[in-house]
Amino acid sequence: MGIFRRLQSESSRLWSVAVETGLLILASNKGYLTVTVGDRTSKQKPPPRSTSNCHSHHRHSLRSPGTCPLLRHKNAAPTPFTPVSSLPLRRRRLVFVGALPVCTSKWHRPSSHPPPHRPFHPDRVRVLKPGSPCPSGPVVYWMFRDQRSANNWALIHAAALAARSHAPLAVAFCLSHRFLGAHARQLGFMLRGLRLLRGRLAALGLPFFLLRGDAPDALPGFLSRLGASALVADFSPLRPVRAWKDALCERLPAAVALHEVDAHNVVPVWVASGKLEYGAKTIRPKIHRLLTEYLVEFPQLPPPAVPWTGEAPPEIDWDELIGEVVREAGEVPEIGWCEPGEEAAMEALMGRKDGFLTKTLKLYDSDRNDPVKPRALSGLSPYLHFGQISAQRCALEAWKLRKSCRQSVDAFLEELIVRRELADNFCYYQPHYDSLQGAWGWARKTLMDHTADKREHIYTKEQLEKAETADPLWNASQHEMGWKERPVFGKIRYMNYAGCKRKFNVDGYIAYVNKLVGESKKRKSDDHSRPAAKHSKT
Repeated sequence: MGIFRRLQSESSRLWSVAVETGLLILASNKGYLTVTVGDRTSKQKPPPRSTSNCHSHHRHSLRSPGTCPLLRHKNAAPTPFTPVSSLPLRRRRLVFVGALPVCTSKWHRPSSHPPPHRPFHPDRVRVLKPGSPCPSGPVVYWMFRDQRSANNWALIHAAALAARSHAPLAVAFCLSHRFLGAHARQLGFMLRGLRLLRGRLAALGLPFFLLRGDAPDALPGFLSRLGASALVADFSPLRPVRAWKDALCERLPAAVALHEVDAHNVVPVWVASGKLEYGAKTIRPKIHRLLTEYLVEFPQLPPPAVPWTGEAPPEIDWDELIGEVVREAGEVPEIGWCEPGEEAAMEALMGRKDGFLTKTLKLYDSDRNDPVKPRALSGLSPYLHFGQISAQRCALEAWKLRKSCRQSVDAFLEELIVRRELADNFCYYQPHYDSLQGAWGWARKTLMDHTADKREHIYTKEQLEKAETADPLWNASQHEMGWKERPVFGKIRYMNYAGCKRKFNVDGYIAYVNKLVGESKKRKSDDHSRPAAKHSKT
């Protein structure tokens, strides 16, 4: 108990401490104790000090600073709250002794303080394969899921490795053949983004190599040719990518290390939870507890420690490459209204004209689930999917606006962090994530119990795909899942026409979709009647 006595608060001076992980916030000012739990705040005069043992404090009571001393950072400025993240880890653990456990989905980060700058968190990286104890060759970042130069933890880690061994750094991307059956819309967007990315990397002094084929086939020979010492990979929970990394561990030269960095999630998937989570309600508190450690500002990417003097990246005829890939995968055509690349992503997030945070954030909480009001959505999905923008950057920028749009910011952070990272948790810990085998046992059972139920309509897969059903809402939207025991669906949640009618203007939505389809058909007709415009080169 010596440390508690040494750190006992001085009520005559302003001091504060915040437990920012969804538990509670405590502060004291001139003898008064302010307690904030969720959105409720109370101010009370603390009882006289006693020598009660802090560990005997009852979990449903709030003790005063005298009986359960909170910790004060020695360099804390006299501001309303001092982030616990600024305390050493050893002291942060002691703070939690006096905290009242509270289950809440609210977001607690003191808005009066900017997120702290911290070096790379060691738990964000995993060593899949050790390399030479005295590395000397180039470091290569195999970019896959996080296709950006800014706010990229994998690139930052690769740069740190290169600086540590005084070695040059390069970036490589392996273009697989239609990964997971991707179509022209996805592949065209990705390749046009990579075209812009190559120029951004060149401005940073980093060469970009575009390799054709799957990573286990393309990378080992490439790394041997360069004499590389380490390969840094960004994280993906998908089976094919994990299989590629297993194969690379077998095929890479013995001296080449393989590191994996979760640059996609705010909290690394293996840190947030070590098991398959049941739902948002179980993973939410785990993520919230870790946000003060992981939701931090990015450090500046340092310039290359050693300039690249090795093999020069071959020139790429981007027009020819994009044309070839798009023609081969043309079932779902490209769209022209969504520009790819990091600059376009930041414009979608914060642009003065149509930026989500600058123009439509206030609508997000109330209108995001109304399909008739698409402007309420962030429009960030394609950029997040291809890693052209960091979810962490989106969260940091949104947090700055929480005072003015609290409910919308909280709703956005819930979707951006908790729900997205729940999906990664599911894919990482459930090997059958893409089939009914991956559903929970009760869901599979209730579906099997109702396999013999009579169906009002029976459709072929083609009819469903082509929207040739008797349900106009199915023909305009995707089917959702639902609760109570009913014919055909059992206990699986679903949303039918009548249920949707109670939630939003179904007729307006169907008219809206039909209008979009008509405009799309007109654009296709116009495109066929004139030569395709060429995209500018970078």
